[in-house]
Amino acid sequence: MAFAAEPYVRQVYYYETDRMSIVHHSNYIRWFEESRLDFMRQAGLPYEAIEREGILMPVTDVSAKFLSPSRYGDTVRIFPFMTEFNGVRASFRYEVRLPDGKLLATGTSGHCFVDERTRVPLNLKKRDPKAYELLRGLTEPDGAQADKEENKR
Repeated sequence: MAFAAEPYVRQVYYYETDRMSIVHHSNYIRWFEESRLDFMRQAGLPYEAIEREGILMPVTDVSAKFLSPSRYGDTVRIFPFMTEFNGVRASFRYEVRLPDGKLLATGTSGHCFVDERTRVPLNLKKRDPKAYELLRGLTEPDGAQADKEENKR
């Protein structure tokens, strides 16, 4: 069974909204990052620990789908899930929800592991076997975790 982190909870701030009084789309990408870092911290591998080992995890792709607007004053819950991990690349998916469970947005992001000094991709299994094993246990098995999480909401 994949690791199920507590959702990342945050308030929507006024500065995150646009002239239509809804959250500007660019902020969802920031929220995905915040929730991904929180996910890794909860799993026992905070991002700063990876960086101390000279490993970076840049974004290779990101996408978002907006279903219903978030507004100033809302409390949102962001659910991150690791969907793929092979030691060189990792992928995540995200759900942004209101406390009542209403789905506001979904998204995905892809990442690779690179050496901080050379910026060349690396295999985490060789570079940091302990981190590799920890991350390997976080991967969502073929959508099964998504179904389980959906049933809990």
